[in-house]
Amino acid sequence: MSATPVVPRPGSAESPAAPAAGLLGVPPRARPGWRVFPARVGAMCVVELQKLRHDRTELYTRAVQPALWLLIFGETFTRLHVIPTGGIPYLDYLAPGIIAQSAMFIAIFYGIMIIWERDSGVLPKLLVTPTPHSALVAGKAFAAGVKSVIQAVVVILIAAVLGVAMTWNPLRLLGVVVVVVLGSAFFSCLSMSIAGIVLTRDRLMGIGQAITMPLFFASNALYPVALMPGWLQAVSKVNPLSYQVDALRGLLLGTPSHLWLDFGVLILAALAGIAAASSLMGRLAR
Repeated sequence: MSATPVVPRPGSAESPAAPAAGLLGVPPRARPGWRVFPARVGAMCVVELQKLRHDRTELYTRAVQPALWLLIFGETFTRLHVIPTGGIPYLDYLAPGIIAQSAMFIAIFYGIMIIWERDSGVLPKLLVTPTPHSALVAGKAFAAGVKSVIQAVVVILIAAVLGVAMTWNPLRLLGVVVVVVLGSAFFSCLSMSIAGIVLTRDRLMGIGQAITMPLFFASNALYPVALMPGWLQAVSKVNPLSYQVDALRGLLLGTPSHLWLDFGVLILAALAGIAAASSLMGRLAR
């Protein structure tokens, strides 16, 4: 007489699912939301920075204009003594403004890359992934900030060669990095927001060229705010570039500044820019 086969219980070690459970082990726990978002922002930032490995020409060519501003404009007006700078040479006064200008010029056309990714089919694929739009925008914004930091290092070295008396305190230089990243994050988000509205590279290029120099001249990059007419002073007070330049002067030169106010405005501007660009990102995928 044959023996009755024994059916293993589901929870026993002889269960067919047991070997699989032993091989797979305990499934990994899902990351909390506060850890997932920074990880995805960092991943998008790394993806953007990988492009520099293939083409570094942009970093070299963009160093020409700041060098010309310092060599020609800065040296000339230092000898003229026509702009009051609070007792420091005009070249020293100008250097932080040129750092902010070069960072803005890198970031303000960042939306063109978004439109190119839309046209090549890359952006629609990114937008259907679980990555939030805000993480995608923040990653690109901080990648623009890292590129701007590289540009700022080049300008600082040129200024040092020209004899600009800057601090080399590590904490202050770290503050300079934060200021440059925050300012670039805002202007790159501004560019991406405009891209989400105009939807074409030609229109974005025209708008970017139309607003870049007004933003620069309506700030304290070239001259003190007190020398401006009243209406331009009002524009300067709502221009994030003015707060970026003020913070850079205070950190690099030790001149009187409003660092807490400057950092607060730049942080709020960057967050508002990320929110605006994220809300308009869906328009580019339609």
